[in-house]
Amino acid sequence: MLSERMLSKVIQTMTGQILNLQPATETVLPAPTPGKPYMLYMHVPFCERLCPYCSFNRFPFQEEKAKPYFANLRKEMRMLKDLGYDFKSVYIGGGTPTIMLDELCETIDLARDLFSVEEVSSETNPNHLIPEYVEKLKGRVQRLSVGVQSFDNGLLKQMDRYDKYGSGEEIMERIAYASPYFPSMNVDMIFNFPAQTEDILFADLEKVCATGCTQTTFNALMASPATAKKMAETVGKVDYDREYRYYRIIDGVLTGGENPLFDHGSAWTFNRRTGSGSAMIDEYVVTYEEYPAIGSGGITYLGKNLYVNTFSVKDYNAAVEAGNMSVMLKTTFSDRNRMRYRFMMQLFGGRLDKVQFRKDFGVSVDAGLPAEMAFMRFNGAFDHDDDNELTLTPLGRYLTLVMMRQFFIGVNNLRDQARAALTGEERTLVFGDGCEACAAEAAEAAGAAGQPEGE
Repeated sequence: MLSERMLSKVIQTMTGQILNLQPATETVLPAPTPGKPYMLYMHVPFCERLCPYCSFNRFPFQEEKAKPYFANLRKEMRMLKDLGYDFKSVYIGGGTPTIMLDELCETIDLARDLFSVEEVSSETNPNHLIPEYVEKLKGRVQRLSVGVQSFDNGLLKQMDRYDKYGSGEEIMERIAYASPYFPSMNVDMIFNFPAQTEDILFADLEKVCATGCTQTTFNALMASPATAKKMAETVGKVDYDREYRYYRIIDGVLTGGENPLFDHGSAWTFNRRTGSGSAMIDEYVVTYEEYPAIGSGGITYLGKNLYVNTFSVKDYNAAVEAGNMSVMLKTTFSDRNRMRYRFMMQLFGGRLDKVQFRKDFGVSVDAGLPAEMAFMRFNGAFDHDDDNELTLTPLGRYLTLVMMRQFFIGVNNLRDQARAALTGEERTLVFGDGCEACAAEAAEAAGAAGQPEGE
């Protein structure tokens, strides 16, 4: 699709400019703006095994490293409390947040003691959907998001997930068992895997609907420069030319017809209509534009600034134990880039508030972003386009998905840069069995993406 290729190229260039980070001088995050709502993001970077397509900060699980890490997460939460922050919503991502269940529960309990927390969203993996885990998470977690990616056994084996998490049939049974324990159970899928056929996609959609989950997310497969080669070797090269066709299949099955099972929560999140639970969104950046992040590899957005925490668990622990936060890199958004960020995030959520946009930026969205508006209008992206709001057509939702896909690839590029700066054992753990060639490839990819060298 020509519009997809044009948009991908534009967002790739824009993201490279926006995410041109430099070493940060701050040792703590700035204090909150009174009256502004914030969400707290926590990152747990430990996994039982590492998936080849994942660009998030993650390390193979070692208990002797994970236990003090959780203790420092709790210390960092107290620092935010001392700065004056309060949160109604907490999102815990990874890695695998449930890798040490008791430590996670203690961390959630402290967050509820310190802040006005009403909802906690946590990621997990299928092997943790067992009685011991769900009983302890019940009441503590309101939205549990389980990383499935696909129910197809062939794809699970190709992704090195079959032996780790079981067959598609076993995963379905575990989701069906765990779903009643949580107001919102999200099944997190990926589409457009190279070996994924239309028949496999239709089968995945049928199985998602059969699990009884209240929500599903179909993320487009994303390949950053450092993961693209490894991904090509394991799951194959990504074909973006068929992405729109696959997206239309997903959208049609889940939200089409006279009595659809799901409604749109965002461009790639779908909420079950018959679900009685909360429709908490998968991408928290839609609901909360600003959010501090704690933990190694966390990314914060506050005011005009984006901060990236160190990807080294060793350096993270040292910073927190010295009474500091672990900010490593920083960039400041121009007013135009702040408008672009708002435009992308709100449209991804399905609606841009034109009145609030003018209030916050002092100009209309047409005056502030004339090229972006012209492109979207030319391609028929807007359903409602009046003085108050913008909403999207089905094609508009896909184009917004493309924007987010390319933006997240850009974020993955900066993760590659931060990861390439690791040294010693941590570099070996991430890049695999002392594979210095892999580390060199990642460093080269980060440089090619226009990212500065890490500290």
